[in-house]
Amino acid sequence: MSHAKQLDRPKLKQAVTGFGFFALAFGSMIGVGWITTLDQWFLAAGPGGAILAFLAGGGLMLLIGLCYAELTPMLPVTGGEVAYAYKAFGTSKAFLVGWFLTFGYLSVSAFEAVSIGMVLSYLFPLLNTLPLYEVYGSTVYLPHLACAFLFTGLISWINYRGVQLAMNVQIILTFLLVACTVLFVGAGISQGSLDNLQPLFSGATPSDSWKGILTVFVMAPFWFVGFDTIPQAAEERVSGQSVARLGLYIVLALLGSTAFYVVIMLGAGMVAPWQETVEHDLPTAAAFESALTSSITVKLVLTAGVIGLLTSWNGFFLAGTRVLFALGRGRIMDRRFGEMHRRYGTPHRAIILSGLVTAFAACLGRGALIAFVDVGAFCIAVAFLGVSLSLLQLRRTHPELPRPYRLPLAPLLAGLAGVGACFILTAMVIPGSPVVLVWPIEWLILIPLCSAGLLVWFLGKRQRAEITEIERTHLILETQNSDESRSVRKVIS
Repeated sequence: MSHAKQLDRPKLKQAVTGFGFFALAFGSMIGVGWITTLDQWFLAAGPGGAILAFLAGGGLMLLIGLCYAELTPMLPVTGGEVAYAYKAFGTSKAFLVGWFLTFGYLSVSAFEAVSIGMVLSYLFPLLNTLPLYEVYGSTVYLPHLACAFLFTGLISWINYRGVQLAMNVQIILTFLLVACTVLFVGAGISQGSLDNLQPLFSGATPSDSWKGILTVFVMAPFWFVGFDTIPQAAEERVSGQSVARLGLYIVLALLGSTAFYVVIMLGAGMVAPWQETVEHDLPTAAAFESALTSSITVKLVLTAGVIGLLTSWNGFFLAGTRVLFALGRGRIMDRRFGEMHRRYGTPHRAIILSGLVTAFAACLGRGALIAFVDVGAFCIAVAFLGVSLSLLQLRRTHPELPRPYRLPLAPLLAGLAGVGACFILTAMVIPGSPVVLVWPIEWLILIPLCSAGLLVWFLGKRQRAEITEIERTHLILETQNSDESRSVRKVIS
């Protein structure tokens, strides 16, 4: 029986430009954490400790980003990490990486859905009315839920209608975000004082200070994740776009986001005493409001926060749907996720599922979402570990693959990236660690997540067996001028 129809490889529409890739990554990395959780960073480590932690976190992410810089142009296909793990280690490892990465992306999407009501309520206090229920001490308001559902629907619709629309929105919002940030951070630093940064570290002893820095550092993968949205959309680059530049966009986005976080913390710390700032729900906005007594500046901060939230939300939503699409297209999980919309060229079923999951998670409120954020950071660290190991393995087993960019000192740098990811994972599971996953809520998220992954894996066994690994390689990688491609063509014929 012919497999021609079965092996028809769905291709998403090609519409992402070079600046679109940069805006996708940079906008995804900024998000809204700097306006909603700055108090947690300062309380844990102080402004000086938080800045050190983010510089160290940015350095670790740069090591991991350089691994991506080699792998992405080498295998520029949708799904990024899924493809790397598949080529290096096979189907089961590709599913493992893809499963955890999908949850990590969707946890960010859910975090943004909850945060949109918080940020808008600072501009419109009437949103903090009509309380419905509490989750872990956090009140869920009806207007907040309405905002979450409305914007989830908007993000889903934008991505459903096509990647070109999603990229145009991303580019415009990223430009506005940078413009707003330059204005209010410039005002804060010029009118602030270094005395407001004292004490630089929150710990009473050097040991406590280091624990605080470690706490913020371990969360860095969650706040820096976003540069890896580029590999997810690599296959959707416009015709003629050089794959060699994909790695450059990753590095530039990492450097830009690290600088962004540092100047934000410096500006918010200088503009007002940070011990007073952390007492507010939205500490960054509160700091500029109390110190500058300017409604325009505060509106700039909040506008930047809303824009950053939307760029991050749009980027991660897009990336999560692409991972699901790659898993479905490769028949690693339900093949229906690997189908695309005939008119819009988008993974419509993956988009619908991601929208429903985001809307449901938003109902849990901020109290439970912090736990999802922590588990999401764990899942993203798993994916980062998979990338560093994939690079090392592919260097050994497939040295012939074209590499527009070759990571210098690859065994050392990729090894350090892997060690950094292992360190984060270990710190989050060892009892007594200051950043260990909280019992019971965070473990009651991680354990069912792993169990659900095992269930999906075993239920998909029959579907995975319907095609050969040669055919799966064609679906995932679309290999060209290789033994696998020739074998696929023989099977089809």
